[in-house]
Amino acid sequence: MKVPEFIIASSPVLPFATPAKKSGVLIAMALLLASCSSTPPKSLVTPLPPVAKQPLAPKGEQNKEPVRGVWLATVSRLDWPPVSSVNVSSPAQRISQQKKSLTDKLDNLKSLGINTVFFQVKPDGTALWQSKILPWSDMLTGTIGEDPGYDPLKFMLDEAHKRGMKVHAWFNPYRVSVNTKPSTIAELNRTLSLSPASVYVLHRDWIRTAGDRLVLDPGIPEARDWITSIVAEVVTRYPVDGVQFDDYFYAETPGSALDDSMTFRKYGQGFSSKADWRRHNTQMLIEQVSRTVRQLKPGVEFGVSPAGVWRNLSFDPAGSDTRGAAAYDEAYADTRLWVKQGLLDYIAPQLYWPFSRKAARYDVLAKWWANVVKPNNTRLYIGIALYKVGEPSKNEPEWTTGGGVPELKKQLDMNESLPGISGTILFRENYLNQPQTQEAVRYLKSRWGH
Repeated sequence: MKVPEFIIASSPVLPFATPAKKSGVLIAMALLLASCSSTPPKSLVTPLPPVAKQPLAPKGEQNKEPVRGVWLATVSRLDWPPVSSVNVSSPAQRISQQKKSLTDKLDNLKSLGINTVFFQVKPDGTALWQSKILPWSDMLTGTIGEDPGYDPLKFMLDEAHKRGMKVHAWFNPYRVSVNTKPSTIAELNRTLSLSPASVYVLHRDWIRTAGDRLVLDPGIPEARDWITSIVAEVVTRYPVDGVQFDDYFYAETPGSALDDSMTFRKYGQGFSSKADWRRHNTQMLIEQVSRTVRQLKPGVEFGVSPAGVWRNLSFDPAGSDTRGAAAYDEAYADTRLWVKQGLLDYIAPQLYWPFSRKAARYDVLAKWWANVVKPNNTRLYIGIALYKVGEPSKNEPEWTTGGGVPELKKQLDMNESLPGISGTILFRENYLNQPQTQEAVRYLKSRWGH
């Protein structure tokens, strides 16, 4: 999930710690050497074979009440865990502080009437659960691969379910690191002696740079299999209510494009353009994950939270009457097609603009998406821009008028009255705790709270 740093041209740019046994080290080194050869090494966990698509459950069966959700980001410790917890000297104190922070947040969310938390369990190439595929996240301890002493995903599920709240495991599929600094590379290399080690050392030939980050190349079939196996691990071992991918598929920036020319030469035969081939790669990942989740646990929802604009009407007669960068052309994600094909249980487009923003009007996009989901059973949850509330903006002054409450009210009114919209998700949790949003938070409590 990201603050859309690319959508509107006139917008400002936003922003097991134990060493493995000797045999494990030898295996890891063999894998590292194999990754330099012409044949890519096999995934550490083999994903399930493809299965026939199963029909989606009718909309009314799984979600009788509308989703009132929030994204809880762990990348760069944006929402959790507290930065201060990583610097304490005692592991017991760190664990206690992290757990208390999470239960305090859940108590607050419960009081606001939030019923679903979208919890970022894979912020990059690391995990917030005890994985056999990914090393532990450094977000928890400050060091990649260091056992935090408890299982944050299990803890979150236990505590949220105790409060009657659902949890969707939110994955960033392709990101390996949030920067390319030498210190980051060195830390990834140090995981070679761990089990599991980072994908950076096990499958070095899958790694590219894009958007000034290390990422997996989406054009490599084995990399997509590996991502699918990670989702399968979580769905098999944890009672998650849903799985969500954010909008980072092909995540380039003009100054840091993904160099996949060799991958295109190897796998792109039969495609008239690299863009079509890239969209095919994203499609393959979504199909694979959709089939896998439905085979393992048909009751677990699989969804995607894409950028709010699929395509503009000026480029495509099926597009929305908007003028913004589009998921289809920028992230190579044909999100509308996934809905049409029934691959998703829900879609949660990020509609992060007010009603007055002519280039991407909230109401225009909400109605467009409601029409897209109308013919089938895909549920529509709308992502809204809590992070903009109370922030002065020349282009979007509504976010400060009346503390942002009138704009927020209009958006929620539309979400709750327009047939086809099944819920709202706030981006993101820590903005509920900021001084500039407090009028809006009081309003949310009066509207949704118990």
